[in-house]
Amino acid sequence: MLPPRVAVATSGGRDSTALLHCTLRQARGQGVQVLALHVHHGLVPQADAWCAQVRAQALCWGAGFEVRRLQGEPAPGDSIEAWARGQRYLALAEMAQAAGCDLVLLAHHRRDQAETWLLQALRGAGPAGLAAMPASALRADITWARPWLGHSREAVEAYVRRHRLAYVDDSSNADPRFARNRLRLQVWPALQAAFADAETSLAAAAQRAQEALALAREVAALDMPAVAPDGALCVTTWCDLPPARRSNVLRSWLARVLPGGVPESLVRRLLDEVPGARSASWPAGAAPTQLLLHRGRLQAVAAPLPRLEPASPQTIDLSRPGIVALPAWGGRFVVTPVQSAGAAPELLRAVTTAARQGGERLRLAPRAAARSLKKQFQALGVPVWQRAGPLLYTADGRLLFVPGLGVCGGLRAEPGSAQLALQWVADPPATGPLPTARRQRPG
Repeated sequence: MLPPRVAVATSGGRDSTALLHCTLRQARGQGVQVLALHVHHGLVPQADAWCAQVRAQALCWGAGFEVRRLQGEPAPGDSIEAWARGQRYLALAEMAQAAGCDLVLLAHHRRDQAETWLLQALRGAGPAGLAAMPASALRADITWARPWLGHSREAVEAYVRRHRLAYVDDSSNADPRFARNRLRLQVWPALQAAFADAETSLAAAAQRAQEALALAREVAALDMPAVAPDGALCVTTWCDLPPARRSNVLRSWLARVLPGGVPESLVRRLLDEVPGARSASWPAGAAPTQLLLHRGRLQAVAAPLPRLEPASPQTIDLSRPGIVALPAWGGRFVVTPVQSAGAAPELLRAVTTAARQGGERLRLAPRAAARSLKKQFQALGVPVWQRAGPLLYTADGRLLFVPGLGVCGGLRAEPGSAQLALQWVADPPATGPLPTARRQRPG
């Protein structure tokens, strides 16, 4: 059986070099293997030399060594810092998993924590941002631990001097284009000169924010079953909560349904607009999702809003099971065999698409009275976004099918005969900014 393994994220800089050296000293004689994980960012010409230095140092000290070179680059306008950080953690996780390590040590210290808290505060962050970096966190079955988070930068520097450790000096740390560098070089010296306990106080503030965040999550977990029992947010129940719990559970619900994060501007807008709205929609940041309010329920859907400019009528054949795409209408018909409530195949050989004009009437059952589509939608509670798509007319001009309602009751096939069901499926919206939110008219 292999001995336990621990990985150390090692850039070659002062802090991570010291952590690798210290971890090896602690592991000696305990049967623990230490693995140095290095991420080659490829952003500066010296990156190859740094990789070689970390490799030589790790092998000389008796540690294993793994390296991963990042591929690609940040998109135009994206933060290099954020891109590199996200890619770095992904690469570290992949290397650790491949090596069988479920513990990765990171070299952040108390000054890093204080700087992170201050940067997040300057960005207007809430408890999640102000919590800064946890001492330990479990993600992707890996424990990410920061054993030096309570130690000062001066203590790390003293360790390096005591053991005469060689480390990489990254010149990009002096580049003022990066926010952390500006804070570290321009703001921090003045802050510490004016407030000697700034590092300790800000790190303590991060700890209190972590406690507040944990409490907020616990309260949201208690409120969520009543507020969103089936996944959609029940507006009436939500509005009955006190303001602080209302915004707290809203953030938690949004984090569940929006894959791309929760913009604070969206939270503020929903808090202001949802309580007084009846039927409305909001774009959900950069995610290909919309938030739609219908009959007191707010939910996230991928379907686009109804087309503002309907496509021209088309004659199509839906007489066989399968999928018929209609790009001009922004969706497709799915045709499936059924035992009842379908249409005869011969009736579907030449059907014509058309947009709603207003005044159309439909019978939902063979002997039911014909009623307007608006009243049928309202009676059945069909959400606005499920009413989009083309109507279908038979070759002789009879209304055959309505998205959200189905096949006209008076045109259904005889029981026991071959018949087909129709379903209109809207295409998902393209990735990128969504249209400006707009109120939807009932009907």
